[in-house]
Amino acid sequence: QVQLMESGGISVQVGGSLTLSCAASGDLSNYINFKMGWSRKEREGVAVIDSDFDSRYAQAVKGRFTISRDNANHIVYLQMTDLKPEDSGIYYCSADDPAMSSSRTFRIDLGSSVLIDYAMDYWGKGTQVTVAS
Repeated sequence: QVQLMESGGISVQVGGSLTLSCAASGDLSNYINFKMGWSRKEREGVAVIDSDFDSRYAQAVKGRFTISRDNANHIVYLQMTDLKPEDSGIYYCSADDPAMSSSRTFRIDLGSSVLIDYAMDYWGKGTQVTVAS
């Protein structure tokens, strides 16, 4: 089993910046092969980073958010800039272990009518982000 814990959610002003962290613990023997993701409002995908560090972003956040991973310390980050009120919500970290299968998904809207569903095996409990105008 793998546990994910998000942190860093706070209340910020419009236009502000914030970095969320997701720390993994438990059986991390296959962590380097995990796909890691951030979603909000549970099913709205925000960003995904593959084991090869390739990343994809929802159209709504592209150019403002950056996902990164530190495999040595088993942490994934979401750097958020130019925050808008519509960015408010509970942000969830999740992980896809290629050795497992799951039916719990989030969907990323990449724009141009391209929607991708990601089935993730492990989920954190979320961290609240509030963007105040």
